[in-house]
Amino acid sequence: MEGEIINRVANSKLKTIDLEDYYPAGPRSMIDISEWLLEGIVVVESRFRESVKTTDFTIYKDHFVAVTCSTDAIIPQWAWMLVQSALTGIAKVTVIGNLEQLETILYKDIIDDLDVNEFENLPVIIKGCSEKPVPISAYAMITNKLQMVAKSIMYGEACSSVPVFKR
Repeated sequence: MEGEIINRVANSKLKTIDLEDYYPAGPRSMIDISEWLLEGIVVVESRFRESVKTTDFTIYKDHFVAVTCSTDAIIPQWAWMLVQSALTGIAKVTVIGNLEQLETILYKDIIDDLDVNEFENLPVIIKGCSEKPVPISAYAMITNKLQMVAKSIMYGEACSSVPVFKR
């Protein structure tokens, strides 16, 4: 074989986005308020307030926190607000929902703030197979945002990408 091996991918205008690179560092925690309910299903205001008051929320300092109820209890809005109030100034972010919903909200904020002008009229690959819990919805959100500027969008790796969009 004569000649030099040329890396055409490295020399192309192809841009890669790895959503894992944007993963916000910090611990994730979930608080299940069902433990504060009578028999796990009934909100008794005095009992609930006492549970919030006696809980040491400082253990969630700088955490990303999902607040949920694992039972089918009907939780009044004020109860969620009370828990949020207790976490304000302690947790980095608090959401009502599960850990996947927490990740979705974190990525929504990140993608909303992402400047995609550098991808204008260029082919873009959104890298898959992350080791961190990047939610599926983040791939849809970044596709939506890139579709306004990119020449094309693919998913995967440069050597084996799946076409998603082409202008």
